[in-house]
Amino acid sequence: MDSSRSALDANLAVALDALLTEQSVTRAAARLRTSPAAMSRTLARLRRTLQDPLLVRAGQTMVPTPRALAVRDEAAAVVRRLGALLSPAGDTDLSTLRTTFTLQAADLVGAALAPGLLNLAGQEAPGLSFRFLAEELEAGPALRDGRIDLEVGSIDHVDPETQVEELVTLRMAAAVRPGHPLAAGEPLDAARLAAAEHVVVSRRGRFTGPLDTALAERNLYRRVTAVLPSHLAAMALAARSDVVVLVPAALPGEPESPLTHDATAAGLRLLDIPLPLPPLTIGMAWHPRQAADGAHRWLRDAVRRTLRASEAT
Repeated sequence: MDSSRSALDANLAVALDALLTEQSVTRAAARLRTSPAAMSRTLARLRRTLQDPLLVRAGQTMVPTPRALAVRDEAAAVVRRLGALLSPAGDTDLSTLRTTFTLQAADLVGAALAPGLLNLAGQEAPGLSFRFLAEELEAGPALRDGRIDLEVGSIDHVDPETQVEELVTLRMAAAVRPGHPLAAGEPLDAARLAAAEHVVVSRRGRFTGPLDTALAERNLYRRVTAVLPSHLAAMALAARSDVVVLVPAALPGEPESPLTHDATAAGLRLLDIPLPLPPLTIGMAWHPRQAADGAHRWLRDAVRRTLRASEAT
């Protein structure tokens, strides 16, 4: 059955329900906000389709035929189902939700998200599970084909249809162990920062980044002694040696970001970098087919609440 015939049948079902309920062409027309003439034509179509007169004149009124009485309840049920089908989705019952969400995020972002998401799910949606993937998939196709439900991090490679929301803007700080030479004495300056040994976090093994660009403008160059693919591993190294690692931190005057919790938990001290580095914006990206899904809306809100948790306190 083609789409035009399906649409016609649906319209006829609605008209049939109105006619059998009202038992009047005029009242049925008013109910469906159409003219009596148009309703009379629809009744004629229904009579041809069902091969039955359906409503017949009995004095000043119309009465249903046995065939009409036989289909009246089913016509009403069909219209109710159509109404439910074409109505906006109701609220998702989170207490009965059983599903697993797959998020793609850098290890530091995942470490910041996981405790908050598990806590919120435990309170609001105990049947949820979360799978975190490293930043290995190309986000656009992975979101499109459902391999991941949400990407969280620095979003800079999206397809045109991908929906993106910025969550927090952070700065980069220099993190060192307690007792590190940079943590003692005078405030940190560019020359002392460049003279220290550094560990760089790069999934692609790159030795340089925005800090090197800012230092080069002052004819300064740092020595990178290690490149690691994981922020958590780099912070563990900084906690046990004299290397400097860059970690995201809240902008001046704002509460501590959840993305800094692991650095402070490792005992690292955060030092302001005396150079104009570009800010780091953390956002989330998802495919538009999930925009109206109640469960996915909860996931996005939970990520939002987790990464902005300190802002609300």
